[in-house]
Parts: sequence; C-alpha cells; structure tokens
Amino acid sequence: MEKNDLKLLDCTLRDGGYVNNWQWGYKSAKAIIKSLVKAGVDVVEVGFLRNVDSYDSDVTVCGRIEELNRLLPEKKGDTMFSAMAMRSNYDISRLSEYTGTGIEMIRITAHDYDIEEGMDYARAVKDKGYKLSINPINIMGYSDQRILWILERVNEIQPYQFSIVDTFGSMKRRDLDRIVSLVDNNLDRNIRVALHLHENMSLSCALAQAFVDKHLNRPVAVDASLMGMGRIPGNLSIELIADYLNEYADKTYDIDYMMDAIQDHIAPIKGETEWGYNPAYFLSARYNLHRNYAEHYLKKGDLTNRDINHILARFDAGKKTAFDAAYADELYDEYKNNQVDDHVDWDALSSQLANKDVLIITPGASIVRKEAEIKEFIEDNKPITISVNFIPEVFDVDFAFFSNNKRFSSFDVHPCKTIITSNITDGEADFKINYNSLSGAFDQGCNSFIMLLKMLKNMKSGKIYVAGADGYTEHGENYYSPDMRSYTVHGNKFNIAVSEAIRKLDINIDYITESAYDMER
Repeated sequence: MEKNDLKLLDCTLRDGGYVNNWQWGYKSAKAIIKSLVKAGVDVVEVGFLRNVDSYDSDVTVCGRIEELNRLLPEKKGDTMFSAMAMRSNYDISRLSEYTGTGIEMIRITAHDYDIEEGMDYARAVKDKGYKLSINPINIMGYSDQRILWILERVNEIQPYQFSIVDTFGSMKRRDLDRIVSLVDNNLDRNIRVALHLHENMSLSCALAQAFVDKHLNRPVAVDASLMGMGRIPGNLSIELIADYLNEYADKTYDIDYMMDAIQDHIAPIKGETEWGYNPAYFLSARYNLHRNYAEHYLKKGDLTNRDINHILARFDAGKKTAFDAAYADELYDEYKNNQVDDHVDWDALSSQLANKDVLIITPGASIVRKEAEIKEFIEDNKPITISVNFIPEVFDVDFAFFSNNKRFSSFDVHPCKTIITSNITDGEADFKINYNSLSGAFDQGCNSFIMLLKMLKNMKSGKIYVAGADGYTEHGENYYSPDMRSYTVHGNKFNIAVSEAIRKLDINIDYITESAYDMER
C-alpha cells in the first residue's frame, strides 16, 4: 500500500443533484470540476448513469458515459473521475468498454432486496474494464451475518473499492466502530474501504474524522460534497474534511478553490433550497428509515416533530428501507383518528351554534388589511366568531377551532373557548370532537377550514360568513403573520380543490374579504 493512501471523493455533481434535479448547466458543471481538480481532490464523481433516452448537456444524469465525459477538463492532474449507476435504473449493456481515458471508476449501488443481483451487476462493470466500487445501500440495515455474506461476494469479485454507506444518516460512533471493524477484518486488504455519510444527526464530520484516525492498514477513501450539498439533509462537507486531512493526514488540498466553487455555484442554490440538519430527518435516522418518510410527514403541514416521532416509532421493520407512501398515510390516518366519546361535547357545542350566524376568521393577510371592516361587520351583525388554527390578537373571538396539533400547542393562553379535534394530544380544550367525524370532506387530506364547515353544517348553524380565507398563491398562503408560513406551496390547484370541497358540502358562504376559494366571483 502506498504511504498515506487516503483519497477524498467529491460527489457534488451526483449527490448534490438531488437538490437541483441535476440542472447544473454545462458551463457551471465544468467549472465545478475544474475547481475540484485545482483543489487536488483525488476523485470527482461527474454524475449518474441512468436509463434516460435523450441527452441534455446541462444535466449530470446521462444514459451514456461518453456524454458525462464531455464535462471533463483537458488538464486533470492526478484526479480520477467516476460515475454512479444503480442496478434498478440503469441497463449495464449501455455502458461502453473502458478505453483508458475519461471516467475511470464506476460506483454501483443496490438495495437490500436486490443485493444479490447487484453482485452480478458489479461483475459486469468490472468486465468492461473500469475500476469498480461496490456501494450497498443502507449498511445500517444489514445484520452482521448479512454484511459478512456481502463481504464474501466482494472478495470474490475483487473490486477497486467497497463503500460503507450510511444511507439514512443513522450511524453513530459505536456503529462506525462496529461496522468498520467488521469490514476491515473480513475484506481483502488490497480492496479500498470508503465511507459515505449523511448529515441527519450532524455527525458526518466527526464520524469521518474518527474513520480517518483509525489508520487502517489498507487504502481508504471518504466521500463528501461542496458545502455538504446533497439530498436533504445533505452530506459531509468536503471543505471541512479536507481541512482536517491537511492538518492531521499530511494532505495538501487547496481549500481556496473549494471556497471559490461554493461561492460561485453552491451558495446561490442554498439560498433557494436549504439542506442541512433538520429535526424531522434526525427522527427518520433515529429509526433507520428512508428519509422520504420524514419529508412526507413534513409536507402534511399539521404535524409537530413530536407527532412525527410517535408515528415513525410505529413503523414495521419491513417498511423501513423502501419508501411506501400508502403505508405512511395509513399510519398517519391511524395517528390522526384518535377516537373519543364526543357526544357530551358535541351536544353542548351544538346547542350554542345551532341556528346562529357564524363568522369564521382564518389567518389570511386580508384580516390585517380589512381589520376595520371586519370589526364593523361584527359590531353590526353580532355573529358568533370562530377562528381557525390561531387566536387573533386584533379580534375578540368566541371560539378557536384547531385540528392542527402544531398550531394548538403554540398557544399557551386561550382567551376564548377552544374546540379541538381528537388527533390533538397536547393540552386541554373546552370541546373535543372526533377527528374522523369531520375528515373525508377534502380530497387533498386534512384541511381545518373544511372540517369546521362540515361541523357547522352538521350542527345546523345559521348563515356562515368568512374573513381571511385568502387562499394560496404560487409562493404559498398569504398568512397575516410570517410565523404561520406553511411548509408546502400549493398554488391555485389547491384553491380549486377547496372550492370544490365547499361546493360538495352544499354550504352557502358569504366572504366578507376577498377569497381565492370564491370561484363564483
């Protein structure tokens, strides 16, 4: 083994592409590669090989390796170039034989359910003359016995490299020690061991340093990306680990070129799409679950991190590795549909609302612009006032209706009577109504406004007026307060869906502020 045989691999253009859909732009991708070469990065991963039919020079996902090779600089120094291919989405027959130039290493990856086929796939790559790296997805999901089986197959194939991939970001220091020891003691010593980490628990840099400091008696490698860019929550930041390697592993990476690439090409993207530590992705890592589950529940918009924690804790082991939206929604519905005996509360509340005119106040920006008009309407008409998922400071409401645990838990003081649905577990309210008795009226899922309308109809209230139901724009909902901003952006299709749900409820509404839901105007 060469002295100090430790390589640093940059995967920005491949893994970072999950953030911008690999839409780097041809010139930008070439500039990033050029900067990484000048920085002395040992391996630069240029992109993905996938079964795409057409070539787009601005995208780092290609069907042919010759297309990715067009991004490579004339002067490559000592840098090696690689690409990644997944067994399930790239036909290996499309890969040309290695010619001795261009991309030299192919990193192949496979899931636990197709790892055996992945080994045959790996052999096919090696037979074409490339340096081969075998990167099984989610090594934390394998038993020690299964890892040993994988290592036996790897020793038979004799690839250039084997990667320990912490796909779901669930690895801790003791996990690293156990898995590295298992791999190091059972993998042929001529095969390089690489480490690929994710930032779910903000541990990637610490784990990478611990891996380097083991000083294994074999060639090793560490994956990273500029500014940690990668599928949210992101990767190990290459500039951080490069600095550590310069100081403690006698490396000479030029950080300046990394800083230039970050400033010119990466930082502007992070201004549009944030990646990095997020509590929900920590929770998915805690249970070693596919990161899409955290994202799926975040997009619901009505769950606290505590809710997400409780739902993820219920997952069946067989559902952890491959994302299953239907299964995720099944657990979501089970969690939301917390049954209670609401007969007493229903009757008591109904007696107060039956045949009474009601003004619903939702948290749209118009309640600030039209504050005087709304107060005048209340003074003149004397309706029962009910706010939705907030308690306004500028209006004295009679009731506040909540079906969103996150919103309800943000209010410590309730100056009015409160109505909550049974999915809410934090705190007490004056009235609790079964969640599933009000759900189902909106095809898009949970919508507190629609649920309140359904309740008022079933309680046979009088005329219904609405203020602040401004609706959504392409930038999100027009909330009166920035701290109520929704995680997701729905746009006008959502407005149409809300309007259609109201029509199906067969309720006549008078909007006293302009609303995108009022499609008849």
